[in-house]
Parts: sequence; C-alpha cells; structure tokens
Amino acid sequence: MNIYFFIIIFSLTAVCLLGLVSRQLNRKALSPKLPDEFKNIFDADKYRKSQDYTRAGIGFENISSTSMTLVTLLFIICGGFNLLDIWALNFGFGEIGTGLIFFAGLAILSDIISIPFALYQTFVIEEKFGFNKTDLKTFIIDKLKGYLLGGILGGILLSGVLLFFSTAGQFAWAWCWLFIVVVTLAIQYIAPTWILPLFNKFTPLEDGELKDKIEHFAQQNGFKISGIFMIDGSKRSTKANAYFTGFGKKKRIALFDTLISELSTDEIVAVLAHEIGHSKLGHIRKMIIMSIINTGIVFLLMSLFLGNKELFAAFGMQNISIHAGLIFFALLYTPISAVLAVFSNAKSRKHEFEADNFAAETTKTPSALISALKKLSASNLSNLTPHPLYVWLEYSHPPVLKRIENLHSQ
Repeated sequence: MNIYFFIIIFSLTAVCLLGLVSRQLNRKALSPKLPDEFKNIFDADKYRKSQDYTRAGIGFENISSTSMTLVTLLFIICGGFNLLDIWALNFGFGEIGTGLIFFAGLAILSDIISIPFALYQTFVIEEKFGFNKTDLKTFIIDKLKGYLLGGILGGILLSGVLLFFSTAGQFAWAWCWLFIVVVTLAIQYIAPTWILPLFNKFTPLEDGELKDKIEHFAQQNGFKISGIFMIDGSKRSTKANAYFTGFGKKKRIALFDTLISELSTDEIVAVLAHEIGHSKLGHIRKMIIMSIINTGIVFLLMSLFLGNKELFAAFGMQNISIHAGLIFFALLYTPISAVLAVFSNAKSRKHEFEADNFAAETTKTPSALISALKKLSASNLSNLTPHPLYVWLEYSHPPVLKRIENLHSQ
C-alpha cells in the first residue's frame, strides 16, 4: 500500500474519531447541578436550556464532521481529485489558470456539501434556542459576498503561490512565504475600512458616558485607537461580542449592539480592557510572529513534496501539477496541523488569563469583568462544565469558571 495514502486516510479518520470521542466526553461532563458561582445568573430553566443547546451542538458537530470526513475519504478513494484535475485541464489554460479553475471547482463542491449544514445550524438550531436573527435573504447575500471576496482575495493569493512555484526555482517557497505574509498583513490593514463593512454596518459610537470611559481608559493605558464603533450584530444573532480590528494607526474598537444592550458601562469597559490587554502584553504581536514562522516552515516543507510522484500516486493522479500538490500536502500535513492546533490553543488560553489579569489590574474592579463574563455566559447559553479533553483540543479560551476563579484571586 502507498505510504502516503495510508498516512492521509489514517490521519483524517483519527482526527474525526478523536473529535467524536472528545465531544461524547463533553456531553457526559454536563452536570445537572448548577455551579454555585452562577446561582444568581441562571435559573433552572435557563440552565437546562444551556445544556440542551450544548447537546444540540454536539449532535450537529458529530453529524457534520463525520459527513465531511466520509465525503473527503470517498472523494480520495474514488479518484475525485484526478477527475477534477482533468476537468480543469480541459479548459486549456496555463498552470495558473488551470490551478485557479481546479481550486474554484474544489471550493464549489465543498460549499455544495456544507450549505445544508449551515442552513440547518442557522435556521434550526440557532432559531430553536432564540439566537438566530438572520433571514434567508441575508444568508444568501452573505454567501454571495463571501464568494466574491473569496474569489478576489483567494485568486490573488493562489495566483502568486502558483506563479512563484512555477518560475522561482529552488527558493520559490521563500518567495511564496514573503508574498503571503505581505498580502495577509495588507488585508488586515484594509479590513476595517473596506472588508468588514461589506457584512456589517459600523456606526460611530454616540457621545456619552460609555464613549468617554472607553476613551479615558485607552488614553490612560497608552492605547491609541482610530475610532469606536457599534456593529449591527443583532441583524444576524442575539449573541454579544466585542473585538478590535486592524493594527497600527488603523486600530478600531467594535462593539456589537447586543453587547451594549446587555452589559453595564463598567462591564463593557472591563471587556475592552481585556482586549486591550492582549495588545499591551504583546500577545497579538507574538501570535503574528508565530504565524509568520509557521507559514515559512509550511512552505519549505511543501516545496519538498510538490513533485513527489508517490504522493500523487496515492490520489490516482494522471498528471503532476503544482495546484494539486498544494492540496495533497495540506492533507498530508493533517496530523502535524492537529498537534500544532493543540499547542496554539494552550498558548491562547494562557494569554486569556494574562489579559484577564491586565483588565483586573488596570480597571481596579475585577468584579466588573466577572459580572460581564457571567452575563455573557448566560446570554450565549455557554457550557459551564466542559470536559478537560474537549477544552484541551478545542478551546482557545479557558472555561468561564476557570477565568472567574482566576479573577477572584486578583
């Protein structure tokens, strides 16, 4: 048996099975007893609803992830990549044009399979538990915008990678690395102004106590912002959130309108203090640097496999091409990617604790962030008792009870 075929099939199957096991353990970890910390936040009905929401999410994820894995395995075993490659070659374009058609076809096939799951999650699960505010028109428009944006940005990125690997010789991987890093940073820079407004309306926050307190806190802690905006998140979901966009002089604070309606001024400031903490403590810079290094390593390794005949034979390919090699390496990289994701999540959880500590120290009111975390957990029907294995594999943030326990010690 072809060793690459075995590694890929085994890896995809193992990752899927590990996900099923961790989710089953997560289901069993649901405790009927409400944690004491939340007795003034959840009533019995709401706590039961949060557990039902978790169970529904677990069931949905089990079906969707298993289905996608089975489809991928069948596509590989039945020679789907070879058929898609032959179809793309029939258009008669060069390496770049053929590669873009190949990726477009793959993206369309993937989306055809995933759309029913997205519809069910949005209009059945999220609707059932009172979160969904998206209508079918918005769903379709979002999809079309996503296709347009993905086509433009994806086309630019893929064209550059295909071009360099076709023409740049031994150091093509380095040119690809540099190209991807530059384009990615440029996208992050223009996203607040040109990309994110395609999906949400950004309205400058009105003058008042909330804006004054946010600006005062940012100035007091040496954090420069280019604006504070309210997002119409409620047109898609009742869930609340806040985040920063951009970097350098383009940093913006974005507050969901649902967040503003649910939290007090001091609680919102505490949430933003946490986000500012990520910047002040260098977390964002460190994650960007690690991402850049990881991208370089991936392209270096990729360059060693793009022309590997055994790898192409594992997929029953009649032709060796750069565009197909990119996909095959990504599949071969599955086990390494899964391991790196675990370490990345662990680092992220550590950063979350540090950002919580920063917020507690700078606002001098840990209770405000604790209160905000409790309210957001109740509003979003969060799972209060996740299983440690599921946390280890999937959580980029620590469980809320761990965060509250840490804040109480400040």
